[in-house]
Amino acid sequence: MSTKQKKITWGTALSFGLPDLMGSGGFTILGVYFMFFLTTFADIPAWEVGLIIAIARIVDAFVCLFVGPLTDNFYRFSAGRRFGRRRFFILFGAPLTLVYILLWVVVPGNFFYYLAVYLSFEILAAFLMIPWETLPSEMTTDYVERTKLSTTRMTISAGAAFLATFIPSRIISFIGDQDPKAYLVNGAVWAVLFVLIWLLCWKNTWERDPEQVMKARKERNKLKENLESDNIGKGSLYIDHVINLLMDYVSTLRVRAFRKHLYVYLLSFTGKDFHNAIFAYFIVYSFGLNASLTGDLLSMSIIGIPACILAGFLMVKWGPKWLLTYAYSIMLVMLATYWIVYQIRPSNLVLTLFVISTIYQIGRATLEFTPWNVFPFIPDIDELLTRKRREGLFAAVMTFARKTTLGIAFIALGFILESVGFQAGTGVEQSQQTLDGIVYALIFGTGGLVLLALLVGLTFKLNRRTHSIIIKEIERLKSGGKKEDVDPEVKKICEQLVGVKYENMWE
Repeated sequence: MSTKQKKITWGTALSFGLPDLMGSGGFTILGVYFMFFLTTFADIPAWEVGLIIAIARIVDAFVCLFVGPLTDNFYRFSAGRRFGRRRFFILFGAPLTLVYILLWVVVPGNFFYYLAVYLSFEILAAFLMIPWETLPSEMTTDYVERTKLSTTRMTISAGAAFLATFIPSRIISFIGDQDPKAYLVNGAVWAVLFVLIWLLCWKNTWERDPEQVMKARKERNKLKENLESDNIGKGSLYIDHVINLLMDYVSTLRVRAFRKHLYVYLLSFTGKDFHNAIFAYFIVYSFGLNASLTGDLLSMSIIGIPACILAGFLMVKWGPKWLLTYAYSIMLVMLATYWIVYQIRPSNLVLTLFVISTIYQIGRATLEFTPWNVFPFIPDIDELLTRKRREGLFAAVMTFARKTTLGIAFIALGFILESVGFQAGTGVEQSQQTLDGIVYALIFGTGGLVLLALLVGLTFKLNRRTHSIIIKEIERLKSGGKKEDVDPEVKKICEQLVGVKYENMWE
């Protein structure tokens, strides 16, 4: 059904946003607890855990390069025409998310078991998340409706970040800090939840009709190009197609707005994940507090729910540049405050940590909110350049880049812990050098990445006004308008966002 025939209700937005309980919640649990779980209960050294995560992420990143284009072209297959080129993967991938439970089974010293299970879950997540991330662009072209979808998603994401720390901390506290069964029970609860939310998303979302997609592509391409593309759709694997596919990936970087968006996304999200991964070590070892307190402090992410609702209004009014500046500034100040608290050790230490963590989570929630609210508008800018709709390709590039950099970050974290003398296992007393090294990694590792993201974000030009100009210009050109008749101000904005001369667009 055409996207113009359906209205984006809050119920629709809710169903669309719920899978971020896995995207944000499930991966937050992994980011916070997985390395800690393996080094503490499975007796696997930190550098090996970092290697497990890095190998899985990097292998999966290359898989992701093919998932996006596969969903873009899946309408060529009968399954894609029957179930949808995006939503097919959501429907059939939903029950497989139960593999999440296997991550929390204790298999002492078994590097390859955890590598296989972690890699399986990462690949499965790619086949679910990449098609899902394209849905706002599929379901509507309206800025406000897309913002409604993305705001709902990121509000749920903030709630998921809270639940992903609050629920485990309650389970760990109830069963016991030193009992690995607490992590297994938590994993089972979340795995069942994943199945349910993906099925609900599949039932209440939609995408462009396959016939519309096929018609648009036939109108856009020459006959020869269309026949060559049809050969690919029938399953032929030609070297020239692989080369063209790789060139398509590289071509996404021609779009200036996407390059800046990608830098901001990678730097800030990697910094956030680096913070989460080391935070348990920071609390348990550097401060000598309970593991369950880690979840309690991170569960202050509950403040992200109202923060994301507010950010949705500010996104429409002021745009992403202001939100990025606001988010990163808060996080940098709070990281510096963590350092001060570590040095002075106030008598009301736990209360102080709760205050800092609450304020930090306002910035973190806004950090997560902003890039994914920007993403649905990037394919519109690309369309002005290429006359194509390539949502899946852009989603694949983002996922590939993030998983690659995150894999590298976990390798770095593993080796940092090893280099400062961290010893795996329960009941091990760490040296002062190790405790200080953990703090340095938290403050300067996270802070450095966030600072770089802030510097790039200050140059970001996309907002509601400039996006509206892009959409109107595309509509003008589609209606037969001539490029030489473009308004000078429109031309300037198009060149700022696309990053090439106007004369080279729409070709």
